[in-house]
Amino acid sequence: MQITALWRHPIKSHGREALDRVTLGVGTTLPYDRTWAVAHDAASADGSEWAACQNFNRGAKSPALMAITARLDEDTETVTLHHPDLPELVAHPDRDGARIVAWSRPLSNPDRAAPARVVRLRDRGFTDTPFASISLCNIATHAAVEQLADSPLQPERWRGNIWFDGASAWDEFEWIGRDLKLGTARVRVEERITRCLATTVNTDTGVRDVDTLGALKQLGHQDFGIYVTVTKAGDVAVGDRLELI
Repeated sequence: MQITALWRHPIKSHGREALDRVTLGVGTTLPYDRTWAVAHDAASADGSEWAACQNFNRGAKSPALMAITARLDEDTETVTLHHPDLPELVAHPDRDGARIVAWSRPLSNPDRAAPARVVRLRDRGFTDTPFASISLCNIATHAAVEQLADSPLQPERWRGNIWFDGASAWDEFEWIGRDLKLGTARVRVEERITRCLATTVNTDTGVRDVDTLGALKQLGHQDFGIYVTVTKAGDVAVGDRLELI
């Protein structure tokens, strides 16, 4: 099996960025993945500890957010955000949180809690799991969902960190509790990922257009992809091997 793509999301639900390589550390998330998040005005999250996704402005509630792309300059920690309906924004999430909130407000569902502030989580990201997780997605499983939905789908809908090819569809669900080698790193497969309405959104337009959840429910579940935790630090690059240990 081979790694085909690497993605991070510097600000949770506010843009994705493709990478060529990353260095994974034990017990943490992919570097700069979900480091920041936009808390809404009904949330208590302040960045002092991990908080569940319900505290944040996200694509499941505000689908237009799904069309954001991002680019992070790690040296300065400035993020450049793009959306087809908005001008480009360059901002430092720690210093310019108010600008990011104002920029994203037109993309936010007015019937939901409003974006209020940008918060940062040190040492790990605001992933959807209370443990520091990295998500893996199988290209063959993606193709199988396209068949179930009878529609082409952008892989970015799944917001996966690491994509791989060379396995059969749904094989990854059999790996729970197993160890994998990714490049020079090793990970433990923890659990399947249960999906939400964010995956129904076209990532080019920010509009819901395909019932991905209905497609998955034809199989009796709502799962796509797997969560892993890093057990041995190492480097991972596009083109590296993925091996079951």
